[in-house]
Amino acid sequence: MSKGQATQEDYKDVVSLCRQKIGRAKAQLELNLATATIKKCFLHFFNKKYTCNKRSAKENLHPLLDAGGNIVTKDEEKAEVLNAFFASVFNSKTSCSWGTQTPELEGRDGEQNEAPIIQGEMVSDLLHHLDTHKSMGPDGIQPRVLRELAEVLTKPLSIIYQQSWLTGEVPVDWRLANVTSIYRKGQKEDPGNYTPVSLASVPGKVMELIILSASA
Repeated sequence: MSKGQATQEDYKDVVSLCRQKIGRAKAQLELNLATATIKKCFLHFFNKKYTCNKRSAKENLHPLLDAGGNIVTKDEEKAEVLNAFFASVFNSKTSCSWGTQTPELEGRDGEQNEAPIIQGEMVSDLLHHLDTHKSMGPDGIQPRVLRELAEVLTKPLSIIYQQSWLTGEVPVDWRLANVTSIYRKGQKEDPGNYTPVSLASVPGKVMELIILSASA
């Protein structure tokens, strides 16, 4: 055997040792993340691991016409134009009526019913049927994480949902949403040719389904 060359057995031994060390390092990383108290590190790990299809960078929004008929090109100005337009066409009829109701729902005869007890089975079932390909909300929690940790998250989420129903309060993070505009048709300069799409917190959406089910 020439100097500097290795046998096939030596090569296999090195490959096997390398794979073992990578496996141990990966297991240690996951253990450290599981015991870490830093939420950002934990979410960054799962976002990177479970995001199957990363979207490519989106093109900048087309220049828009403001209320005065002027073309705006800066991102901040375009956001303000779209926000003003969407707000102008929004009214109470387009909002969800249950969003302003008290925790106790009125019955058909006008009498108020007692707030229902939110069952853990319902929460668990909704978590297990989450679409893992849906986008996450501004809280950065992937639907896949919620689905795979459903057994652990069912009880705490059930408690939060029940308290939210009883107090009429919603966690601040669940009130936030990432709103993006989708072009439909017509002139791209016209704000009226765009439709707003809201990406809200997934746990918040689960609570919406529970409320809608209870009020049906």
